[in-house]
Amino acid sequence: MGLEIERKFLVNHTKWKQLIKPTGAKYKQGYLLNEVNKVVRIRVTDSAAYLTIKGTTEGITRKEFEYPIPINDANELLDGFAGAKIEKTRYKVNHEGKLWEVDEFSGDNEGLIIAELELKSETETFNLPDWITFEVSNDERYYNSNLSVNPFKNW
Repeated sequence: MGLEIERKFLVNHTKWKQLIKPTGAKYKQGYLLNEVNKVVRIRVTDSAAYLTIKGTTEGITRKEFEYPIPINDANELLDGFAGAKIEKTRYKVNHEGKLWEVDEFSGDNEGLIIAELELKSETETFNLPDWITFEVSNDERYYNSNLSVNPFKNW
């Protein structure tokens, strides 16, 4: 069984812009199923595509299964079957031995920047970068699946 243990944080825009960071990757995501207890997502990047199935979040942990799929198939699924979609640029930033995935959203979620950190356990400790502001791990509004149907611009 695959598990995702993840913490999410909002990012200080000014400090983020000043940070020297690697080139970001463009992501397109669409949701084939988006229910409270289960999500089926298609994700396409410039070089890869994935089908991801996620279960109910308990604490900061949930079941997650992710499988690579052909990019052409993923684009067809996005165009023909995905109802709600989001687009973002993802940056992978190392900070004190931890890999942070920072998403700058575009479109209807423009202005939202979320940093995610995957952990090995819910009790794993780490230091926050100075560009982090507030934790939003337990705020369901910040789940990508929810941002696809209730975008940041509507808050």
